[in-house]
Amino acid sequence: MNKEYSIQFAQTQDLDSWMRMIEIVKDNFPGLKTLEQFESYRQTVIKNINRETAICVKKLGQVVGVLIFSYNSKCLSCMAVHPDHRKKGIASAMITKMLELFPDDVDISVTTFIEGDVKGIAPRPLYKKFGFVEDELVEEFNYPHQRFVLHRKL
Repeated sequence: MNKEYSIQFAQTQDLDSWMRMIEIVKDNFPGLKTLEQFESYRQTVIKNINRETAICVKKLGQVVGVLIFSYNSKCLSCMAVHPDHRKKGIASAMITKMLELFPDDVDISVTTFIEGDVKGIAPRPLYKKFGFVEDELVEEFNYPHQRFVLHRKL
């Protein structure tokens, strides 16, 4: 990720830009199909901004990458990068930042699309690059997913 991008904890003033970006990529998220789900996601973002568990990458003041994680669940729960800004290291930078916030001995999980799903072409190799390994098959939002786990216990 080059210097024209900045990574930080999301702030309340980033919410509208965050949601505009999510509107662009929402078709990649089975849980964002209805207006009700979209509004619920907005409330989730607000909650995570307040908890400092929402990371964003900005370029020229606009959010181009987002990541939400949970200390309690020990997981990366949502990540997206604007299509115009992909393959520039933004997702890797956000994952690195998140991992730095967890103790070194904590396993972290993420769910993503199953092998063979076109939506999993980018995220699956990215998570594997960080050492996440395939785990159980699960269903989220009535859509097949696979859990990945990063084993970090010492």
